[in-house]
This record gives sequence, structure tokens and C-alpha cells, in this order.
Amino acid sequence: MFPFDTTKPVVGEASVLINQPSTDIFIFIGERFFENYPKWALEVTQFQPLNGLTVFVGAKAEQLRRDQGQEIKSVFEITEFHPFIKLTFKGLTAPYQNTYYLEPDASGATLLTFSFALLELELFMRPFEKLIRSAIEEGAENTVENIKKLLSDDIEAYHNLGA
Repeated sequence: MFPFDTTKPVVGEASVLINQPSTDIFIFIGERFFENYPKWALEVTQFQPLNGLTVFVGAKAEQLRRDQGQEIKSVFEITEFHPFIKLTFKGLTAPYQNTYYLEPDASGATLLTFSFALLELELFMRPFEKLIRSAIEEGAENTVENIKKLLSDDIEAYHNLGA
């Protein structure tokens, strides 16, 4: 019996408070996902929605990512789409899952939580699980910070147009 379970996910999660209503954030992340995803996922070098730009459960996209100096191509599918609350997609050609979860608070701000799960880890990689988890957590932190910055830049540009 091996001491490692290859089907145990390796998960990284990060949250950030964004001073905007969840409806606005979800429009940016969820409804306009296929337009905006490459803007915050900076490691994505090529991106192609496979069913048009409308987001729905079952919609697919293909991406080419540059991770740790390697190019990794994968196809993923939207598996959950709950307006103003949650968006999840899962790799079809690679074992991963990304989830964006929005929690509005009483002040009108929103807590955005992003999680990335590597759903399987090959046996030879299990000894490096802590290192992999650390890289995933760093990536999750970068993701929420990139989204927050893009949203604040977007709001600034909007206000500057009206000024």
C-alpha cells in the first residue's frame, strides 16, 4: 500500500474584500468571464471560448497557460453558474477546478474567495505536495489581487469618463 493518496485534492484558497457590490463583481467575473478571465489570469497566453461568449453551465473554453516555465494546454467546462454568488469551472483534459465565490456584507462591500483545486496529483509528485500547495496558494492570492485591481481600475476609468 502506498503512503500517498493520488486522488486527494491539493487546494489553495485566497480571499479579498472588494469595496463594490457583489452584483457588479459577478458581472465582471461571471457574466463576462470569457472576456475578462485572461485579464486576471496572467499566466494564460492563449484563450478560446468554444461556445461563444455567453456563460452557462456546460460552456467550454480552451486555454494555454505558462506555469513554471512549461506550457500547459487544457479544456475546461463551466460546472456551476449561480448569478451574484458562485462560478465554478472544471478541467476536462486536466484534473483541476476553479471556484469564485462572492459574499456581500452589510457595508456594500463583497468578500471574493477564489479556490483552485488540483483534483489529482500523480504519485511521483506527492512528496512535493507542500511545495505544490504553496505555489497554488500564491497563485490564488495573485488571482484575487488581480481581480481587485482590475475592478478598481475599471471603476476609476468609469468615473474619469464622467468627470
